[in-house]
Amino acid sequence: MDNHPLARRSFLQNSTTAALAASHALLATRAFAAGSDTLRLGLVGCGGRGGGAVLDALHADPAVQLVAMGDVFEDQLQNRLKGLQVEAGSRVNVPAKRQFVGFDAYRHVIDAVDVVILATSPHFRPLHLQYAVDRGIHVFVEKPVATDAPGVRKCLAACEQARQKNLSIVSGLCWRYHEPRRAAMQQVAQGAIGEVTAVETVYNAQGVWNPRRTREQCQSEMEYQLRNWYYYTWLSGDHIVEQAVHALDTMSWAMGDEAPEKCWGVGGRQVRTAPRYGNIYDHFSLVYEYPQGVRGYHQCRHWPNTPSRVRDLLLGSEGTCDVFGHKISGTTDWKYSGRDNNKYQAEHEALFAAIREATPVNDGHYMCRSTMLAIMGRMAAYTGNVITWQMATESEEDLSPPSYEWTEVPRRPVARPGTTPFV
Repeated sequence: MDNHPLARRSFLQNSTTAALAASHALLATRAFAAGSDTLRLGLVGCGGRGGGAVLDALHADPAVQLVAMGDVFEDQLQNRLKGLQVEAGSRVNVPAKRQFVGFDAYRHVIDAVDVVILATSPHFRPLHLQYAVDRGIHVFVEKPVATDAPGVRKCLAACEQARQKNLSIVSGLCWRYHEPRRAAMQQVAQGAIGEVTAVETVYNAQGVWNPRRTREQCQSEMEYQLRNWYYYTWLSGDHIVEQAVHALDTMSWAMGDEAPEKCWGVGGRQVRTAPRYGNIYDHFSLVYEYPQGVRGYHQCRHWPNTPSRVRDLLLGSEGTCDVFGHKISGTTDWKYSGRDNNKYQAEHEALFAAIREATPVNDGHYMCRSTMLAIMGRMAAYTGNVITWQMATESEEDLSPPSYEWTEVPRRPVARPGTTPFV
């Protein structure tokens, strides 16, 4: 995961221009897609995000049909299937023989389809992505792509293999498919704010769903942690990786997907302190140091009854870009005035257009880099150390359990800076 060889501005400009061109080209390919053969779609991970991704996919291409589903839990699969049948009717064709349950469900789904949506808890992403690529299947892969550095390395290798096999890999980092944001980033790439001197990303929210089951309601510790996966670092990566990766992806995008030199900062549990909240933090505040003295400042938190703030600012030598506001103020004032688009559906439009036109798209580089950026921040906060990019990317910390069975798994403690080691 070496630094990208291109200069930051030229890389940003070229990648943003290409993304815009691909988005506009979708309009020309829709007629082709409508008259093409059916693409068989599979879903691995039947939670809310997986169900939403299926509907986005079905809306994106009228010749796509959901034909297989898999999850570790039978009830999760059945509930999602019933909901999708109501929403999408006959375009959901998943008989009992293509409903798969258990830790190996992903294999059976992938073996039955042309395209798969990977939407389980993030820990399983590297395993599932590698199998899909091995089987020659196109993939929509939700963010983030891993919860530890070994997982990121596996995904990066799988994405390179996909490139060699002309398979498409589209990431769930949806802001890269949002036309107003792309236009704003294009302005920055063309020098509208001068040289980028600092990046500020904030993802302050009130939290997500509360733990769904107690240990008494589960048959094993494995079931308990999977039912409440968000609150366990090995499964979610912590909220900086699972949710705030969107903000850090914007930071990486603004820096031309160039790696930072180091990261340092703080984090902890101020509000979500009860044992039912597993071992993740509820806040992070970090500084990423980039070459040429550029710094990226990131803050995220999950505190109920506090104001939410999700905002990204790019500070330049000649102005400021409000990325969410899609506007620039400074030497050159600018505000986006074009059409808005559904960024979630646009991801799938890009995927299916690439498949039907035999022009593969591969988001592997940036989805792996942004995931690694979030993991790096977690490492800095958990240990209290300054973490270099080399340390982060070469880390051997593997958060996997001893086995994937309905049995006991480790109950890892909450990290304590100055005590928790870097591995």
